[in-house]
Amino acid sequence: MNDTVVITFPYSRVEAERIAAFLRADVIEYTADVFGTVFPGRKRIVALMSMGIVVRKIASLLDDKWTDPAVVVVSPDLRYAVPVLGGHHGANELAKELAGLGMQPVITTATESRGRDSVETIAERTGTEILNRDSTRLVNAALLNTDIPVHAVCGPAIVLAGSDVSILVKKGEYTVGIGCRKGVRSAEVVEAVRAALAENAISEADVLVYATTTKKFNETGLIEAIGELSGNLIFIDDDTINAQAGTGPSRASKIGLLGVAEPCALATAKRKMLVMGKNVYGRVTVAIAH
Repeated sequence: MNDTVVITFPYSRVEAERIAAFLRADVIEYTADVFGTVFPGRKRIVALMSMGIVVRKIASLLDDKWTDPAVVVVSPDLRYAVPVLGGHHGANELAKELAGLGMQPVITTATESRGRDSVETIAERTGTEILNRDSTRLVNAALLNTDIPVHAVCGPAIVLAGSDVSILVKKGEYTVGIGCRKGVRSAEVVEAVRAALAENAISEADVLVYATTTKKFNETGLIEAIGELSGNLIFIDDDTINAQAGTGPSRASKIGLLGVAEPCALATAKRKMLVMGKNVYGRVTVAIAH
């Protein structure tokens, strides 16, 4: 199954096939429940029909702009390609791609319509993920009026950032929460993490970030280990840790925390689901979420 699908009425099948051939997409004819069928499994939807139909049919399906598919409406005469959903998340690029068939992309997102990149566009271009997604609203608003500096930080490093700073990290599906005893050696952490990943058939390249409590801010063995793993280490504050749900009991309650490994993994995860609950490897505790 392709990530891209073209939805059409039977009378526009020829035009839809032309679009599909250009995008290497599937063609599906319109039914009353077609959008509900394709929404969960497709990343890009081209609707060859009036915008009113599309808006009414997708309204009840919308969940989260970070996970909803990109939707572009193409006018029946193939003159216009209009991103309706997910402009910063693939729809703008899809509309621009359709310009190759002679269509006019109608871009309405504030940054792109003014010729400026959004945080999401920069992340896509650099092959990275936005770690703190809430930051994009403030940063994109600032991008409308001025050039925002982009700082590349090579680790091991510690970065302190405010809510108006978007942090882009390498792409990955999993987050690894780590707790450790004081004075742990880097080799112990590396061995524990690699063991946990191997047990769950997860490669190091699939890890988005590693996370721990700010109480481990000066734990050099932990910091060095994540550097050896070529990873990004995030320090989570107490309030964020204690706000997580779905974790088991932990000895970290003695230091005022709900836990370390599990809540840190969940706090940085995209779907907030544990793949592996906390597991102890010597002096290191590891949990994995996605």
